[in-house]
Amino acid sequence: MRKYLFLLGAAALVPGVAHAQERDQEVDFCYPPGPDGVQLLAGCAYENLIVVPGNLPDETGRGVTVLDRETIEQVQGADIVSVLERAPAVTFSRNGGSGSFTGVRVRGAEAEQLLVLVDGIRAADTASPGGGFDFGNLLAGNLDRIELLRGSNSTIWGSDAIAGVLAARSVEGEFTRMSAEVGSRESLYVTGSAGFDTGPYRAALYSGLARSEGFSSAAAGTEADGFDQVTAGANASFDLTRNLSAIGSVRYSRGELEIDGFPAPDFTLADTDETQETRQVFARAGLVYDDERLRIVPSYQVADTERANFDPAFGTDPTYTTDGTSERAELRGRWGATDGMTLHFGGELEWRRFSTLFDDEQRDDTRAAYMQAEYRASGFELAAGARVDDHSVFGSEVSFGGDLTYAIRRGVRLRASFGEGFKAPTLFQLFSDYGNRALQPERSRSYDAGIVFSDLETIDLGLTVFRRDTENQIEFASCFGSSDPICTDRPFGTYDNIGVARAQGIELEASYEPVEGLRLQGVYAYIDTENRTPGAANAGNVLARRPQHAATLVADYRLPFGLELGADWRIVSESFDDAANAVPLAGYDIVTLRAAMPLYEGVDLFGRVENVFDTDYQTAAGYNSAPRGVFMGIRGEL
Repeated sequence: MRKYLFLLGAAALVPGVAHAQERDQEVDFCYPPGPDGVQLLAGCAYENLIVVPGNLPDETGRGVTVLDRETIEQVQGADIVSVLERAPAVTFSRNGGSGSFTGVRVRGAEAEQLLVLVDGIRAADTASPGGGFDFGNLLAGNLDRIELLRGSNSTIWGSDAIAGVLAARSVEGEFTRMSAEVGSRESLYVTGSAGFDTGPYRAALYSGLARSEGFSSAAAGTEADGFDQVTAGANASFDLTRNLSAIGSVRYSRGELEIDGFPAPDFTLADTDETQETRQVFARAGLVYDDERLRIVPSYQVADTERANFDPAFGTDPTYTTDGTSERAELRGRWGATDGMTLHFGGELEWRRFSTLFDDEQRDDTRAAYMQAEYRASGFELAAGARVDDHSVFGSEVSFGGDLTYAIRRGVRLRASFGEGFKAPTLFQLFSDYGNRALQPERSRSYDAGIVFSDLETIDLGLTVFRRDTENQIEFASCFGSSDPICTDRPFGTYDNIGVARAQGIELEASYEPVEGLRLQGVYAYIDTENRTPGAANAGNVLARRPQHAATLVADYRLPFGLELGADWRIVSESFDDAANAVPLAGYDIVTLRAAMPLYEGVDLFGRVENVFDTDYQTAAGYNSAPRGVFMGIRGEL
């Protein structure tokens, strides 16, 4: 592993993530995504970046990466993590194969501290203990765009935005698409979508089917664990008047995953016949008023996730169930007060409820309001804002944030940001048998600064330094043999605000086009994490499952007759699986080879070989990761 780290210092300065187009344009130092669909840190936010319109300034001093449809198709397949690894400072852990629980960490934060939006809807599982989002349930095939904002930003987004915000957007536009692939482990992935635009009416429908026999989730097991999922959804809008439109979206998915467990008498991870069924429904409806100065978007959304675990060893009834629902009413807006001054504002009401097989239904609610002012002058932009949240259990929380960006000259931009983040205690942490109603929200302060060079002929470069301090992290406190008053009536343990952590590091992004048709890209992040909890046994340790080094290097070459060849090299350093740093996870590097060939206009034959060298590695101790796999398919668009 160490030998590769010497390569990264040089390689990350040559390959890269985004190559800016239209270098001769003269508009506001605002750089569009390159042909690979990825946007450098100080580029424009664009209207499309604002999944709920009016949430970010037109240019931003924050770290933002945009992965578009072209990138998603280039990566191929259903695995969204393979796409997200094209952004810097992203790592993940997965408990087995396709569909298994997958946590994504940004800049060394907890997986549950990343706010995830799907078509503008908060998609976290409200009934899960940590209240995070399981990326094993979100497949890439019917997504048009993924946007990742890195750094704490609860000023605009409220709870959960400690690590940042990831927004995934489903297909839209006027088109008809089909894709089908088959491959190793008897896998099948089929997607279809169609959209129309008649002027006042616009809609897009999509569906998907994923199926795989998989492999044993348990490293010590031999029985394959399969995964099946069906997905369907729609996005629509209708122009009521010249300035007023109605919008709506709905997404449904249902999956069944075979899982391994901890059977008696050894209670170690091993093959079992257990399964987990997951059903998700996301829906949103609203209005958009937009004129030259004012944009207002009132909307209502609901996200519901139900899970049920079954173990034939205990009969046909579920052994555990959860049901979590979040409802939100929002009003978000943007007012161009003057040519150089814009105000972003909004208010929200959220109602959450959860129940499990062993916990009666519990509820909480939140009210919030925010405002952010943005000032623009020639080559310069400053934004600052504040937000107040009032929670029915812990009370009020105030968040501040700001960012600035300055064009030194054409093609060279400095950027910096400060943001506060918070994460409200989950319903499970508050009200379950392990709950603690005295919990306070987790809190963070995030700082970053960077420079972007986007006019260097064939080379683009971006460098960012960052730091985030988090306190009041909610952790499980064992009550075994403890006389602490917090353990009263909680013999098995409870949750408490006892964690303090720091993450800091460097992000590098670059792209290079040495000759026509050849594009080299890369991202690299150095992430230094530390448990800083005073008096804790693990104080000074590296945070669990946080590798210090992570890089993705990409090469793509298009031949004159249309054949596209590509290679991805993912390199991750060693880490620890536990807070005590007693269970090491070895570093690894994975190579994927890709190819795509147009058969005729609009129809491509594609294929890839994943994990070419059949590397044996783990991102969570005891759980297998995918061995070598070969996949091929056909896709077309009308």
